[in-house]
Amino acid sequence: MLTITIFLPLLTGLLVLVLPRSRPDLVRWIALFGAMLTLIAAMVLWAGFEPSGGSLQWRMTAQWIPTIGASYDVAVGGISLTLILLTAVLLTVVMVYVLGERDRAHAHAFLFLLLGSGLIGLFAAQDLLLFYLFFEIGLVPMYFIVGIWGGERRRYAALKFFLYTRAGSLAMLLGFLALYLAMEPHSFSLPAIIAAKPLAQAPLASALVFFALLIGFGVKLPIVPLHNWLPDAHVEAPTEGSVVLAGLQLKMGGYGLVAILLPTLPETVARFSWLLIGLALVSLLYGALAALAQSDMKRLVAYTSINHMAYVTLGVAVAGVIGSAQARQLAINGATFQMVSHGLLTGGMFLMVGMLQHRAGTREIDHFGGLIGRMPTFSGLFGLLAFGSLGLPGLSGFIAEFQVIGAALQLSVWIAAITVLGLVLATAVYLRLMAGTLMGSAPQDAKPLSPLSAREAWSAAALATLSVLIGILPMILIAALDGNARILAHF
Repeated sequence: MLTITIFLPLLTGLLVLVLPRSRPDLVRWIALFGAMLTLIAAMVLWAGFEPSGGSLQWRMTAQWIPTIGASYDVAVGGISLTLILLTAVLLTVVMVYVLGERDRAHAHAFLFLLLGSGLIGLFAAQDLLLFYLFFEIGLVPMYFIVGIWGGERRRYAALKFFLYTRAGSLAMLLGFLALYLAMEPHSFSLPAIIAAKPLAQAPLASALVFFALLIGFGVKLPIVPLHNWLPDAHVEAPTEGSVVLAGLQLKMGGYGLVAILLPTLPETVARFSWLLIGLALVSLLYGALAALAQSDMKRLVAYTSINHMAYVTLGVAVAGVIGSAQARQLAINGATFQMVSHGLLTGGMFLMVGMLQHRAGTREIDHFGGLIGRMPTFSGLFGLLAFGSLGLPGLSGFIAEFQVIGAALQLSVWIAAITVLGLVLATAVYLRLMAGTLMGSAPQDAKPLSPLSAREAWSAAALATLSVLIGILPMILIAALDGNARILAHF
Protein backbone atom coordinates (compact mmCIF):
# COMPACT_ATOMS: atom_id res chain seq x y z
CA MET A 1 0.00 0.00 0.00
CA LEU A 2 2.85 2.38 0.77
CA THR A 3 4.44 1.89 -2.65
CA ILE A 4 1.07 2.56 -4.28
CA THR A 5 0.81 5.80 -2.30
CA ILE A 6 4.30 6.84 -3.39
CA PHE A 7 3.84 6.26 -7.11
CA LEU A 8 0.14 7.05 -7.56
CA PRO A 9 0.77 10.78 -8.18
CA LEU A 10 3.50 9.97 -10.72
CA LEU A 11 1.27 7.51 -12.58
CA THR A 12 -1.49 10.11 -12.67
CA GLY A 13 1.01 12.66 -13.97
CA LEU A 14 2.08 10.33 -16.78
CA LEU A 15 -1.59 9.81 -17.64
CA VAL A 16 -2.31 13.53 -17.97
CA LEU A 17 0.62 13.93 -20.36
CA VAL A 18 -1.12 11.75 -22.95
CA LEU A 19 -4.51 13.44 -22.66
CA PRO A 20 -5.62 15.61 -25.61
CA ARG A 21 -4.07 19.10 -25.67
CA SER A 22 -7.51 20.49 -26.43
CA ARG A 23 -8.86 19.34 -23.05
CA PRO A 24 -7.08 21.26 -20.26
CA ASP A 25 -10.25 20.99 -18.20
CA LEU A 26 -10.04 17.19 -18.34
CA VAL A 27 -6.38 17.37 -17.33
CA ARG A 28 -7.24 19.39 -14.22
CA TRP A 29 -9.99 17.00 -13.15
CA ILE A 30 -7.86 13.89 -13.72
CA ALA A 31 -5.02 15.49 -11.74
CA LEU A 32 -7.42 16.31 -8.90
CA PHE A 33 -8.77 12.76 -8.99
CA GLY A 34 -5.23 11.37 -8.72
CA ALA A 35 -4.44 13.69 -5.80
CA MET A 36 -7.63 12.63 -4.03
CA LEU A 37 -6.80 8.95 -4.54
CA THR A 38 -3.37 9.66 -3.04
CA LEU A 39 -5.04 11.30 -0.05
CA ILE A 40 -7.34 8.30 0.39
CA ALA A 41 -4.33 5.96 0.21
CA ALA A 42 -2.50 8.04 2.83
CA MET A 43 -5.57 7.90 5.06
CA VAL A 44 -5.63 4.10 4.71
CA LEU A 45 -2.01 4.03 5.85
CA TRP A 46 -2.94 6.26 8.79
CA ALA A 47 -5.94 4.11 9.73
CA GLY A 48 -3.83 0.94 9.69
CA PHE A 49 -0.94 2.43 11.64
CA GLU A 50 -0.27 1.22 15.19
CA PRO A 51 1.52 4.13 16.90
CA SER A 52 2.15 2.72 20.36
CA GLY A 53 5.23 0.66 19.53
CA GLY A 54 6.99 3.31 17.49
CA SER A 55 8.35 0.72 15.05
CA LEU A 56 8.49 1.06 11.29
CA GLN A 57 5.32 -0.18 9.59
CA TRP A 58 3.99 -0.80 6.07
CA ARG A 59 7.55 -1.80 5.19
CA MET A 60 8.51 -3.06 1.74
CA THR A 61 12.02 -3.96 0.63
CA ALA A 62 13.43 -5.09 -2.69
CA GLN A 63 16.87 -5.29 -4.23
CA TRP A 64 17.80 -2.17 -6.15
CA ILE A 65 21.59 -1.96 -6.58
CA PRO A 66 22.84 -4.93 -4.54
CA THR A 67 26.46 -4.48 -5.64
CA ILE A 68 26.71 -1.29 -3.57
CA GLY A 69 24.30 -2.22 -0.79
CA ALA A 70 21.43 0.00 -1.94
CA SER A 71 17.85 -1.26 -1.79
CA TYR A 72 14.33 -0.10 -2.38
CA ASP A 73 13.38 0.10 1.28
CA VAL A 74 10.31 2.09 2.28
CA ALA A 75 8.39 2.19 5.56
CA VAL A 76 6.69 4.69 7.83
CA GLY A 77 6.94 5.71 11.45
CA GLY A 78 4.68 8.24 13.12
CA ILE A 79 6.74 11.22 11.95
CA SER A 80 7.07 10.18 8.32
CA LEU A 81 3.43 9.07 8.06
CA THR A 82 2.25 12.43 9.39
CA LEU A 83 4.29 14.27 6.75
CA ILE A 84 3.04 11.93 4.02
CA LEU A 85 -0.54 12.75 5.02
CA LEU A 86 0.32 16.47 4.99
CA THR A 87 1.75 16.04 1.48
CA ALA A 88 -1.42 14.37 0.23
CA VAL A 89 -3.61 17.07 1.81
CA LEU A 90 -1.68 19.97 0.31
CA LEU A 91 -1.41 18.27 -3.10
CA THR A 92 -5.20 17.88 -3.15
CA VAL A 93 -5.75 21.48 -2.02
CA VAL A 94 -3.45 22.77 -4.76
CA MET A 95 -5.26 20.72 -7.41
CA VAL A 96 -8.58 22.16 -6.27
CA TYR A 97 -7.16 25.69 -6.30
CA VAL A 98 -5.91 25.46 -9.91
CA LEU A 99 -9.16 24.04 -11.34
CA GLY A 100 -10.03 26.22 -14.32
CA GLU A 101 -6.45 27.30 -15.00
CA ARG A 102 -5.66 26.49 -18.63
CA ASP A 103 -2.05 27.67 -19.11
CA ARG A 104 0.07 24.63 -20.07
CA ALA A 105 -2.20 22.47 -17.97
CA HIS A 106 -0.53 19.18 -18.92
CA ALA A 107 2.99 20.19 -17.89
CA HIS A 108 1.73 22.07 -14.83
CA ALA A 109 -0.23 19.10 -13.49
CA PHE A 110 2.56 16.63 -14.28
CA LEU A 111 5.20 18.66 -12.42
CA PHE A 112 3.08 18.98 -9.28
CA LEU A 113 2.18 15.29 -9.31
CA LEU A 114 5.82 14.30 -9.86
CA LEU A 115 6.74 16.54 -6.94
CA GLY A 116 4.10 14.81 -4.82
CA SER A 117 5.60 11.38 -5.54
CA GLY A 118 9.08 12.68 -4.75
CA LEU A 119 8.01 14.06 -1.39
CA ILE A 120 6.05 10.99 -0.31
CA GLY A 121 8.94 8.77 -1.37
CA LEU A 122 11.42 10.89 0.54
CA PHE A 123 9.44 10.69 3.78
CA ALA A 124 9.08 6.91 3.37
CA ALA A 125 12.66 6.10 2.28
CA GLN A 126 14.69 3.91 4.65
CA ASP A 127 17.71 3.78 2.35
CA LEU A 128 19.93 6.87 2.15
CA LEU A 129 20.57 6.55 -1.58
CA LEU A 130 16.84 6.20 -2.18
CA PHE A 131 16.28 9.23 0.06
CA TYR A 132 18.75 11.18 -2.07
CA LEU A 133 16.99 10.12 -5.28
CA PHE A 134 13.63 11.32 -4.00
CA PHE A 135 15.28 14.52 -2.70
CA GLU A 136 16.49 15.29 -6.23
CA ILE A 137 13.09 14.46 -7.69
CA GLY A 138 11.69 17.17 -5.42
CA LEU A 139 14.20 19.70 -6.73
CA VAL A 140 13.65 19.57 -10.50
CA PRO A 141 9.85 20.12 -10.72
CA MET A 142 9.97 23.20 -8.48
CA TYR A 143 12.70 24.71 -10.67
CA PHE A 144 10.38 24.53 -13.68
CA ILE A 145 7.28 25.60 -11.72
CA VAL A 146 9.02 28.81 -10.62
CA GLY A 147 10.83 29.32 -13.93
CA ILE A 148 7.78 28.88 -16.19
CA TRP A 149 4.77 30.09 -14.21
CA GLY A 150 6.49 32.58 -11.90
CA GLY A 151 6.65 36.38 -11.90
CA GLU A 152 8.83 38.83 -13.80
CA ARG A 153 12.10 37.67 -12.21
CA ARG A 154 11.16 34.01 -12.34
CA ARG A 155 14.26 32.81 -14.17
CA TYR A 156 16.58 34.47 -11.68
CA ALA A 157 14.61 33.09 -8.73
CA ALA A 158 14.43 29.59 -10.23
CA LEU A 159 18.17 29.51 -10.93
CA LYS A 160 18.97 30.77 -7.43
CA PHE A 161 16.67 28.16 -5.92
CA PHE A 162 18.25 25.41 -8.02
CA LEU A 163 21.86 26.36 -7.27
CA TYR A 164 21.34 26.68 -3.52
CA THR A 165 19.38 23.45 -3.25
CA ARG A 166 21.71 21.56 -5.56
CA ALA A 167 24.75 22.65 -3.55
CA GLY A 168 23.01 21.55 -0.37
CA SER A 169 22.03 18.19 -1.83
CA LEU A 170 25.61 17.50 -2.93
CA ALA A 171 26.85 18.26 0.59
CA MET A 172 24.19 15.91 1.91
CA LEU A 173 25.28 13.20 -0.55
CA LEU A 174 28.86 13.47 0.70
CA GLY A 175 27.60 12.95 4.24
CA PHE A 176 25.58 9.92 3.14
CA LEU A 177 28.60 8.43 1.36
CA ALA A 178 30.71 8.86 4.50
CA LEU A 179 28.10 7.02 6.58
CA TYR A 180 27.94 4.31 3.90
CA LEU A 181 31.70 3.81 3.89
CA ALA A 182 31.82 3.74 7.70
CA MET A 183 29.43 0.77 7.78
CA GLU A 184 30.86 -2.77 7.68
CA PRO A 185 29.67 -4.21 5.40
CA HIS A 186 28.94 -1.05 3.43
CA SER A 187 25.25 -0.19 3.50
CA PHE A 188 22.90 2.71 2.83
CA SER A 189 20.25 1.23 5.16
CA LEU A 190 19.08 3.99 7.48
CA PRO A 191 17.82 1.67 10.26
CA ALA A 192 21.14 -0.22 10.17
CA ILE A 193 23.16 3.01 10.34
CA ILE A 194 21.05 4.30 13.24
CA ALA A 195 21.56 1.01 15.11
CA ALA A 196 25.31 0.81 14.44
CA LYS A 197 26.19 4.53 14.74
CA PRO A 198 29.43 3.81 12.83
CA LEU A 199 31.02 7.21 13.47
CA ALA A 200 30.41 7.30 17.22
CA GLN A 201 34.12 6.75 17.95
CA ALA A 202 35.41 9.02 15.17
CA PRO A 203 35.01 12.63 16.38
CA LEU A 204 36.64 14.33 13.38
CA ALA A 205 34.84 12.26 10.75
CA SER A 206 31.53 12.59 12.57
CA ALA A 207 31.97 16.38 12.76
CA LEU A 208 32.60 16.58 9.02
CA VAL A 209 29.55 14.45 8.29
CA PHE A 210 27.49 16.53 10.73
CA PHE A 211 28.29 19.75 8.91
CA ALA A 212 27.73 18.17 5.49
CA LEU A 213 24.26 17.03 6.53
CA LEU A 214 23.55 20.30 8.32
CA ILE A 215 24.30 22.24 5.14
CA GLY A 216 22.17 19.90 3.05
CA PHE A 217 19.17 20.01 5.35
CA GLY A 218 19.78 23.61 6.47
CA VAL A 219 19.45 24.97 2.94
CA LYS A 220 16.02 23.39 2.56
CA LEU A 221 14.74 24.33 6.02
CA PRO A 222 16.15 27.07 5.68
CA ILE A 223 18.53 28.06 8.48
CA VAL A 224 20.13 31.51 8.45
CA PRO A 225 22.60 32.12 6.72
CA LEU A 226 21.56 29.48 4.16
CA HIS A 227 18.21 31.14 3.53
CA ASN A 228 18.97 33.66 0.80
CA TRP A 229 17.18 31.74 -1.95
CA LEU A 230 13.86 31.61 -0.09
CA PRO A 231 12.37 35.14 -0.36
CA ASP A 232 13.02 35.41 -4.11
CA ALA A 233 11.68 31.92 -4.81
CA HIS A 234 8.47 32.62 -2.90
CA VAL A 235 7.90 36.07 -4.37
CA GLU A 236 8.35 34.87 -7.95
CA ALA A 237 6.64 31.47 -7.63
CA PRO A 238 2.99 31.15 -8.63
CA THR A 239 0.60 30.92 -5.70
CA GLU A 240 0.30 27.14 -5.87
CA GLY A 241 4.09 26.89 -6.10
CA SER A 242 4.51 28.93 -2.93
CA VAL A 243 2.00 26.70 -1.13
CA VAL A 244 3.99 23.56 -1.95
CA LEU A 245 7.36 25.23 -1.45
CA ALA A 246 6.52 26.45 2.06
CA GLY A 247 4.08 23.76 3.04
CA LEU A 248 6.10 20.74 1.91
CA GLN A 249 9.55 21.38 0.49
CA LEU A 250 10.86 23.08 3.62
CA LYS A 251 9.82 19.93 5.50
CA MET A 252 12.44 17.97 3.54
CA GLY A 253 15.07 19.78 5.57
CA GLY A 254 13.19 19.52 8.84
CA TYR A 255 12.56 15.81 8.39
CA GLY A 256 16.24 15.29 7.60
CA LEU A 257 17.26 16.93 10.87
CA VAL A 258 14.76 14.94 12.95
CA ALA A 259 14.90 11.53 11.29
CA ILE A 260 18.47 11.34 9.93
CA LEU A 261 20.89 13.80 11.53
CA LEU A 262 19.76 13.35 15.14
CA PRO A 263 19.54 9.53 15.29
CA THR A 264 22.64 8.77 13.17
CA LEU A 265 24.96 11.26 14.92
CA PRO A 266 23.48 11.85 18.41
CA GLU A 267 26.84 12.41 20.12
CA THR A 268 27.90 14.90 17.45
CA VAL A 269 24.58 16.73 17.63
CA ALA A 270 25.12 16.99 21.39
CA ARG A 271 28.66 18.30 20.82
CA PHE A 272 27.47 21.03 18.46
CA SER A 273 24.07 21.59 20.03
CA TRP A 274 24.87 25.09 21.21
CA LEU A 275 25.85 26.04 17.67
CA LEU A 276 22.52 24.65 16.48
CA ILE A 277 20.69 26.53 19.24
CA GLY A 278 22.46 29.74 18.23
CA LEU A 279 21.53 29.26 14.56
CA ALA A 280 17.94 28.52 15.54
CA LEU A 281 17.62 31.64 17.69
CA VAL A 282 19.23 33.84 15.04
CA SER A 283 16.84 32.42 12.43
CA LEU A 284 13.90 32.90 14.79
CA LEU A 285 14.65 36.58 15.41
CA TYR A 286 15.89 37.38 11.92
CA GLY A 287 12.82 35.89 10.24
CA ALA A 288 10.44 37.94 12.39
CA LEU A 289 12.41 41.20 12.13
CA ALA A 290 12.80 40.86 8.36
CA ALA A 291 9.07 40.16 8.04
CA LEU A 292 8.27 43.30 10.04
CA ALA A 293 10.16 45.36 7.46
CA GLN A 294 8.17 44.08 4.46
CA SER A 295 5.32 45.78 2.64
CA ASP A 296 4.89 42.97 0.09
CA MET A 297 2.62 40.39 1.73
CA LYS A 298 4.17 37.44 -0.07
CA ARG A 299 7.69 38.39 0.96
CA LEU A 300 6.41 38.98 4.50
CA VAL A 301 4.94 35.47 4.73
CA ALA A 302 8.13 34.04 3.21
CA TYR A 303 10.25 35.56 5.98
CA THR A 304 7.87 34.27 8.65
CA SER A 305 8.66 30.78 7.34
CA ILE A 306 12.25 31.28 8.49
CA ASN A 307 10.92 32.24 11.91
CA HIS A 308 8.52 29.30 12.13
CA MET A 309 10.91 26.65 10.85
CA ALA A 310 13.54 27.79 13.36
CA TYR A 311 11.43 26.00 15.98
CA VAL A 312 12.26 22.74 14.19
CA THR A 313 16.00 23.43 14.41
CA LEU A 314 15.64 24.46 18.04
CA GLY A 315 13.68 21.32 18.88
CA VAL A 316 16.37 19.09 17.35
CA ALA A 317 19.15 21.02 19.11
CA VAL A 318 17.44 20.81 22.50
CA ALA A 319 16.73 17.10 21.98
CA GLY A 320 20.41 16.57 21.21
CA VAL A 321 21.78 18.08 24.42
CA ILE A 322 19.18 17.88 27.18
CA GLY A 323 19.59 15.01 29.62
CA SER A 324 15.96 14.05 30.18
CA ALA A 325 14.53 11.54 27.69
CA GLN A 326 11.07 12.96 28.37
CA ALA A 327 12.24 16.47 27.46
CA ARG A 328 13.91 15.12 24.32
CA GLN A 329 10.66 13.45 23.33
CA LEU A 330 8.76 16.70 23.93
CA ALA A 331 11.23 18.63 21.76
CA ILE A 332 11.00 16.10 18.91
CA ASN A 333 7.21 16.07 19.10
CA GLY A 334 7.19 19.87 19.05
CA ALA A 335 9.52 20.06 16.05
CA THR A 336 7.36 17.63 14.06
CA PHE A 337 4.10 19.26 15.14
CA GLN A 338 5.54 22.59 13.99
CA MET A 339 6.28 21.18 10.54
CA VAL A 340 2.67 20.07 10.16
CA SER A 341 1.25 23.29 11.59
CA HIS A 342 3.47 25.46 9.41
CA GLY A 343 2.48 23.47 6.33
CA LEU A 344 -1.21 24.08 6.98
CA LEU A 345 -1.03 27.69 8.15
CA THR A 346 1.65 29.14 5.88
CA GLY A 347 0.33 27.17 2.92
CA GLY A 348 -3.03 28.75 3.66
CA MET A 349 -1.54 32.24 4.01
CA PHE A 350 0.11 31.97 0.59
CA LEU A 351 -3.25 30.94 -0.86
CA MET A 352 -4.93 34.00 0.66
CA VAL A 353 -2.24 36.40 -0.56
CA GLY A 354 -2.52 34.87 -4.03
CA MET A 355 -6.28 35.41 -4.04
CA LEU A 356 -5.79 39.09 -3.21
CA GLN A 357 -3.10 39.54 -5.83
CA HIS A 358 -5.33 37.91 -8.47
CA ARG A 359 -8.07 40.44 -7.76
CA ALA A 360 -6.12 43.63 -7.06
CA GLY A 361 -2.97 43.10 -9.11
CA THR A 362 -0.76 43.95 -6.13
CA ARG A 363 0.51 42.44 -2.89
CA GLU A 364 1.36 45.72 -1.16
CA ILE A 365 -0.27 46.02 2.26
CA ASP A 366 -0.92 49.75 1.77
CA HIS A 367 -3.20 49.04 -1.20
CA PHE A 368 -5.71 47.25 0.99
CA GLY A 369 -7.86 48.03 3.98
CA GLY A 370 -11.38 47.42 5.20
CA LEU A 371 -11.53 43.92 3.75
CA ILE A 372 -13.77 42.77 6.60
CA GLY A 373 -16.59 44.77 5.08
CA ARG A 374 -15.73 44.10 1.45
CA MET A 375 -14.76 40.40 1.61
CA PRO A 376 -16.16 38.87 4.82
CA THR A 377 -15.52 35.22 3.91
CA PHE A 378 -11.98 35.99 2.85
CA SER A 379 -11.38 38.04 5.99
CA GLY A 380 -12.61 35.28 8.28
CA LEU A 381 -10.31 32.70 6.73
CA PHE A 382 -7.40 35.13 6.51
CA GLY A 383 -7.79 36.09 10.17
CA LEU A 384 -8.05 32.47 11.30
CA LEU A 385 -4.87 31.48 9.45
CA ALA A 386 -3.02 34.58 10.67
CA PHE A 387 -4.02 33.99 14.30
CA GLY A 388 -2.86 30.40 13.97
CA SER A 389 0.47 31.61 12.59
CA LEU A 390 1.05 33.92 15.54
CA GLY A 391 0.42 31.09 17.99
CA LEU A 392 -3.07 31.80 19.33
CA PRO A 393 -4.24 29.08 21.77
CA GLY A 394 -6.76 26.73 20.21
CA LEU A 395 -4.92 26.63 16.91
CA SER A 396 -2.10 24.37 15.78
CA GLY A 397 0.68 26.96 15.98
CA PHE A 398 0.28 27.30 19.74
CA ILE A 399 0.58 23.56 20.40
CA ALA A 400 3.74 23.24 18.32
CA GLU A 401 5.53 26.25 19.76
CA PHE A 402 4.44 25.47 23.32
CA GLN A 403 6.09 22.04 23.14
CA VAL A 404 9.39 23.38 21.81
CA ILE A 405 9.46 26.26 24.30
CA GLY A 406 8.56 23.86 27.12
CA ALA A 407 11.51 21.61 26.25
CA ALA A 408 13.84 24.61 25.84
CA LEU A 409 12.80 25.94 29.25
CA GLN A 410 14.04 22.73 30.87
CA LEU A 411 17.45 23.39 29.31
CA SER A 412 17.79 27.15 29.83
CA VAL A 413 15.53 29.98 30.89
CA TRP A 414 17.46 32.31 28.57
CA ILE A 415 16.88 30.13 25.51
CA ALA A 416 13.18 30.00 26.32
CA ALA A 417 13.10 33.78 26.88
CA ILE A 418 14.70 34.52 23.50
CA THR A 419 12.30 32.09 21.85
CA VAL A 420 9.35 33.88 23.45
CA LEU A 421 10.78 37.18 22.15
CA GLY A 422 10.75 35.69 18.65
CA LEU A 423 7.14 34.67 19.20
CA VAL A 424 6.25 38.21 20.29
CA LEU A 425 7.89 39.64 17.16
CA ALA A 426 6.00 37.16 14.97
CA THR A 427 2.79 38.24 16.70
CA ALA A 428 3.58 41.85 15.81
CA VAL A 429 4.11 40.82 12.18
CA TYR A 430 0.70 39.24 11.83
CA LEU A 431 -1.15 41.89 13.81
CA ARG A 432 0.37 44.52 11.51
CA LEU A 433 -0.65 42.46 8.48
CA MET A 434 -4.24 42.10 9.68
CA ALA A 435 -4.48 45.75 10.68
CA GLY A 436 -3.29 46.86 7.25
CA THR A 437 -5.59 44.62 5.25
CA LEU A 438 -8.69 43.75 7.25
CA MET A 439 -9.16 46.83 9.41
CA GLY A 440 -9.69 50.50 8.63
CA SER A 441 -11.13 51.74 5.37
CA ALA A 442 -10.31 50.98 1.78
CA PRO A 443 -7.99 53.38 -0.10
CA GLN A 444 -9.79 55.81 -2.41
CA ASP A 445 -8.30 54.19 -5.51
CA ALA A 446 -9.04 50.64 -4.35
CA LYS A 447 -10.44 48.28 -6.95
CA PRO A 448 -13.71 46.44 -6.30
CA LEU A 449 -12.89 42.93 -5.14
CA SER A 450 -15.01 39.94 -6.09
CA PRO A 451 -16.00 37.39 -3.43
CA LEU A 452 -14.16 34.10 -3.20
CA SER A 453 -15.08 31.37 -5.64
CA ALA A 454 -16.10 27.98 -4.30
CA ARG A 455 -12.72 26.41 -5.13
CA GLU A 456 -10.84 29.26 -3.44
CA ALA A 457 -12.99 29.14 -0.31
CA TRP A 458 -12.77 25.34 -0.08
CA SER A 459 -8.99 25.33 -0.49
CA ALA A 460 -8.36 27.82 2.30
CA ALA A 461 -11.13 26.49 4.55
CA ALA A 462 -9.72 22.95 4.41
CA LEU A 463 -6.34 24.10 5.72
CA ALA A 464 -7.85 26.40 8.35
CA THR A 465 -10.17 23.64 9.56
CA LEU A 466 -7.32 21.17 9.96
CA SER A 467 -5.34 23.75 11.94
CA VAL A 468 -8.30 24.23 14.28
CA LEU A 469 -8.83 20.48 14.57
CA ILE A 470 -5.28 19.62 15.67
CA GLY A 471 -5.18 22.79 17.77
CA ILE A 472 -8.22 21.74 19.79
CA LEU A 473 -7.51 17.99 19.66
CA PRO A 474 -3.71 17.82 19.45
CA MET A 475 -3.60 14.20 20.61
CA ILE A 476 -4.84 13.20 17.15
CA LEU A 477 -1.36 14.08 15.98
CA ILE A 478 0.69 13.60 19.15
CA ALA A 479 -0.57 10.03 19.59
CA ALA A 480 0.83 9.15 16.17
CA LEU A 481 4.13 10.91 16.84
CA ASP A 482 4.79 9.76 20.41
CA GLY A 483 6.09 6.25 19.77
CA ASN A 484 8.45 7.39 17.01
CA ALA A 485 9.63 10.35 19.10
CA ARG A 486 10.20 8.11 22.12
CA ILE A 487 12.53 5.85 20.12
CA LEU A 488 14.43 8.84 18.70
CA ALA A 489 14.72 10.32 22.20
CA HIS A 490 16.53 7.28 23.62
CA PHE A 491 20.12 7.37 22.43
